[in-house]
Order: sequence, then C-alpha cells, then structure tokens
Amino acid sequence: MQVKQRPFGRTPDGAEAFSYTVGNANGMRVTLLSYGAAVQSIQIPDGGGHADVALGYDDLSGYLSDTCCFGATVGRVANRIKGGAFELGGVSYRVAKNDGENHLHGGPTGFNKRNWSGTILPNGVAFTRYSPDGEEGYPGGLLAAVRYLLDEDNALHIAYTACAEADTPVNLTNHSYFNLAGHGDILGQELRLDADFYTPNDAGCVPTGEILSVKGTPMDFTAPKPIGRDIGADFTQVRQFGGYDHNFALRGAPGLREIASARDPESGRALYVYTDLPGVQLYTGNMTDAIGKGGVRYQAHAGFCLETQYFPDAVHHRHFEGPILKAGEPFRSETVYRFTW
Repeated sequence: MQVKQRPFGRTPDGAEAFSYTVGNANGMRVTLLSYGAAVQSIQIPDGGGHADVALGYDDLSGYLSDTCCFGATVGRVANRIKGGAFELGGVSYRVAKNDGENHLHGGPTGFNKRNWSGTILPNGVAFTRYSPDGEEGYPGGLLAAVRYLLDEDNALHIAYTACAEADTPVNLTNHSYFNLAGHGDILGQELRLDADFYTPNDAGCVPTGEILSVKGTPMDFTAPKPIGRDIGADFTQVRQFGGYDHNFALRGAPGLREIASARDPESGRALYVYTDLPGVQLYTGNMTDAIGKGGVRYQAHAGFCLETQYFPDAVHHRHFEGPILKAGEPFRSETVYRFTW
C-alpha cells in the first residue's frame, strides 16, 4: 500500500497545505487533506474507472471559502451549542455565534479551517494540531490528532485522540458528505440506522432535551428505506429543516459496533458505519449549494452525512452523555466507514 503526498496550495497565512492519496489492492483510493484534516475524495472502482462517492473541491480555494464542511474534521465541539455559551467548573464561557444565535462546529475558524500537520503512515496519514487556550472561546490548550487508515477490507478507519491542559468540551467528528451513486441526489439511496430514539430539535436545530421514539414517524430508519421517502412528510421535525438534520441515539453497549448502512440500488455500492460513540447526526444536505469537484454544482440533497458524535448541546443537558474532557486525561474515539461494490 502506497501513500502519495502532493502540494495542495498555500493558506492565506502562507502555510503549505498537502494532499495525501492512499490506495489498496482492490483499487479503492482515498485522498486526504492537511487543511481541515479532511477527506477530499473516496474513489471506488467502477468498470474501467472510478466513482467518487464523497463531495468536495478540486483545489484549496474551495475549502478556504467552504461553508459546508465537506469532508472536514470538525471541532473542538461538533454540532451546536445553544446560545453560544456554556458553564464549566463554575466559570461561564462564550463561544462564537456562527449559526444564528448558536455556536456550530467549533466556530467560524474551527478545526475545519485550520491546516494540520501530516505524518505519512504505512497505510494512511496521521494529522495533528495544537489548539491554544482560548481558541474560539474554549478553555485550555488541546493537542488533537486524527489518524486515517485504509485497509484491504475497503474500510476507512478514523481514530481521534486528544489531551487537554484544562477541562474542556471535546466532540470531534468527520463531516463527509456521501453520494453512493457518485452524482445526482441521494433521495433514492437506502439508509438503515440502529437507532430507536432521536433528539428532536427546536427551530434553531438545537436539541430540546427530549429523547423520543422514532416508531411510527418519518424518523424511523430501523429498517432500510429510501432517504427521500419521508423527506417531504407533513412532520414538523423534517419540514422545518427541509429534510433531516437530527441526532439519533444509537443502540448497543459502548464499544465499536455497526450502527448504520446505506446502499445505492442502481450501482449496488454500499456503506457500513461503525463507531464507539452514542449518537450520529443524519444530515441530508438540505442547505447545500456549492460548485464542487469537476465544476459540478452540488445542490440540496446532493449528499448525506453520518456524523458520529456525542449528543449536540450536551453541555446544557445533564442526561446527555457529556463531552467534557478532563485535564490530562486521554480522549479516544473511532469511526469506520466500510464500502462494498
């Protein structure tokens, strides 16, 4: 297995960004970027060529202006913090309100807008960066690492580690948008989630604190169904966001386990997702509007995200498993995206 490193341009502050392409014996290729510690492409063998099943941009300029977090590592806290504020250890902290009145994905210059240091591994890349105390309003310095490994079972392993100098919230995830057809929309692609419950959102897309059953609602993906089957249903949780943008409470004991699968009926390509985290955010690209790779215009529902995570806004809900990392204690988490064709 070989990893090829190439220059990918320079950031506005002059830092050099790199791309890294890793392939396996089956012809699968994944390209990773130091900017945002991101997945740029996932290429699956397709006849004499490849189908790219991940949304992204051709060059660094696209990622510099990106508002969709295509393929990026997001943090220090993924998803939303209500009101852009939280309390920890009796101290109040304010973070940027970059999504209406709320904080989203670590702020306007979160981890997805940072150039990480990359180290080539035998079958992947390890990215690291130090987030200083006070960055985007978060307490304590944080050393974070994201390791991507591609195996011969066509699985992309994503391992997160972090260590903090002071107690701080940490909730790292990958924000890849998948389209198993490689083009068009994802409404006919079938999805299964091992989740009997979900956390409903208020109008700002922040969990209300309730944990409700999916049974008998458009939120039920416990059996495979087309993503678009109920996306236009007269159901407030779907209607107010133009689709799905919700956290699902995953089944299973702590530890790495399969939690989701998706399949494109036409091509037969499938994705299986594994994680050791308690939740996953299903986002159906409701607000997507960007010019992506090859000059293709990505519009609403051009891709779907399965962002493994702690529950959003857990800093305000004691019954949500908390994302607070204690000073000096290690943070570890793993997510795997495995493909078949």
